[in-house]
Amino acid sequence: MVSCFVSLRLGWCCGTLPRWRTNVQHRTVATWTSATAQWGLQQKKLAELYCPPVSQPPPRWGSSLLGKRAFSTTSASPQEVMLTSERYGVQRLPFSHLSDGDFAFFESLLPGRVVTDPDELRTFNVDWLQSMRGCSKMLLRPQTAAEVSEVLRYCNQRNLAVTPQGGNTGLVGGSVPVFDEIILSTALMNQVISFDKVSGILVCQAGCILESLNQYLAELDFIMPLDLGAKGSCHIGGNVATNAGGLRLLRYGSLRGTVLGLEVVLADGSLLNCLASLRKDNTGYDLKQLFIGSEGTLGVITAVSILCPRKPKSVNLAFLGCQSFSQVLGTFTACKGMLGEILSACEFMDDLCMTLVESHLTLSRPVTGSNSAHDEEKLNHFLEHVMASGLVTDGTVATEDKKIKALWSLRERITEALTHDGCVYKYDLSLPVERLYDLVTDTRARLGAAAKRVVGYGHLGDGNLHLNVTAESDSRSLRDAIEPFVYEWTARHHGSISAEHGLGFRKKQHIEYSKPRGAVLLMQQLKAMLDTKGILNPYKTLPAAP
Repeated sequence: MVSCFVSLRLGWCCGTLPRWRTNVQHRTVATWTSATAQWGLQQKKLAELYCPPVSQPPPRWGSSLLGKRAFSTTSASPQEVMLTSERYGVQRLPFSHLSDGDFAFFESLLPGRVVTDPDELRTFNVDWLQSMRGCSKMLLRPQTAAEVSEVLRYCNQRNLAVTPQGGNTGLVGGSVPVFDEIILSTALMNQVISFDKVSGILVCQAGCILESLNQYLAELDFIMPLDLGAKGSCHIGGNVATNAGGLRLLRYGSLRGTVLGLEVVLADGSLLNCLASLRKDNTGYDLKQLFIGSEGTLGVITAVSILCPRKPKSVNLAFLGCQSFSQVLGTFTACKGMLGEILSACEFMDDLCMTLVESHLTLSRPVTGSNSAHDEEKLNHFLEHVMASGLVTDGTVATEDKKIKALWSLRERITEALTHDGCVYKYDLSLPVERLYDLVTDTRARLGAAAKRVVGYGHLGDGNLHLNVTAESDSRSLRDAIEPFVYEWTARHHGSISAEHGLGFRKKQHIEYSKPRGAVLLMQQLKAMLDTKGILNPYKTLPAAP
């Protein structure tokens, strides 16, 4: 059964509903919205079922200047993770090694902000999934674009490789070193530069944590145009560098549209100031687009100008159950037609995802509306329609913030829940919406008992599937059964092998499933022009040039 978690702010998504919920086939919409006492009882049960006591306190997102992970859930400690270079048989490129003179230079440039202690470095050498590990001997923490410029100028002269790192929440190995690259952390570049309350344009440094920016804007009656499960740790610069999508893309569009300008330091230390705060600027090439989604391979983003929408005045979230993915599609079609102007997100998760998240919960926030009475009327009309037509078989609705967060976190914390299920093989794909779940079904049939679980969830509103396969341990035979099958299937159905996570280290060799060879060649030429020595985030995003 594929279920539909529909967030109506109006916005929504999909997942199997527990049997304790009242079957909506036997209730009218009026009862949904007016039976306050029974709703309170349902929410008490919801809290008991999905918010069990935790053995340790939840993370204090944004409390660490070094932007530590929002949650570290795998049992392996960083030192137990196999070196990426050994696991994948990568050869080190001919970069220089750090010398005593290099250590002295950086200590004089960034006094007190150079990390060389192996125990401190261990966390920053390992990715969030704890599946990739480098062996960097130095982490630098600049506070200004001028300091980043000095760092890169020196590294370029010395031929020292650099890995830019924000919150280190990426899922494709793009933010950790492969060998001994210097880690350049943006964590101390966390200042808001300006905010215009009339235009809604925010200018800030790249190391600002997404959740901190949301909190800052909320006090001014605005919100960030993107929302991610990792918002408590991820940095806005990293979001832009990976062109992160997330849960608000359906309503507010991608970062390619909302980012108005960037400040970037190039590989040779040159400072490129394109930090415009204009909605319209048609003077020459739009250079910022080169760096959005470039994953730190063309330059280091140091500041961002971004357009922020008004905070919605009302929020409604519906969590709806459907018997099949075809019914999910029918519900989504009805939702777009009846709730289009107030729909913020449409997410789905299958019943196996629901099984995984039943024992986890804590944070989050859904989607958008403007007038509560207007939204409630439209929501009631929509629910009457989808129940009468048989598209929806079960569901519950939330309008209060705490209840909305409890429901929405069922979707947001799937990634975390998966890490408790064993070794995870993750695929972030764009597909025509009508074929979105077919890949899950076909992969499940292909792998059979070789996989522990094959689950699918994602952003139904923009055709983004998160396909995840879990196993008891890492297996070369299982990986070979998944790849390149998943990429070939995606290409055959005119999809993309990376919808929002980027290519990083893991997917760089598969780019030609989604881009023609001529496009890849042009990208390699741009890389060679902007980073002549290849020091910026080597081994990532693009295959080696011929």
